[in-house]
Amino acid sequence: MNQIKFRMIEDNLDPELVTNQTIEIINDWLSECQIFQNDIQKAMLYSHVKAMVERAKNLERLPEVDPTLFDELSEESLSLARRTVQLFNKLPMEEAYLLAVHYEVAKAN
Repeated sequence: MNQIKFRMIEDNLDPELVTNQTIEIINDWLSECQIFQNDIQKAMLYSHVKAMVERAKNLERLPEVDPTLFDELSEESLSLARRTVQLFNKLPMEEAYLLAVHYEVAKAN
């Protein structure tokens, strides 16, 4: 399992660099799961990850989300999303619900 932990504030990390590193990690995980994204899905995931990294840096929180809205997402997508969120030490798990949607859509390819 990946031991990377991005400490955005404590280590004064560059959001652009961390976004690119996070996308590389995600792409490795997706490849291992044989999940493939088209170009539009890649761009949307990149945009989401970039915003997520910025939230980790600025301690900005998402509006509250109702977890029952995501009941139909597969456990595989939710697990990948949780792993992604766990790369950061200052992100709430609510981030995983929205991120899992990207993984679920890519699984449908």
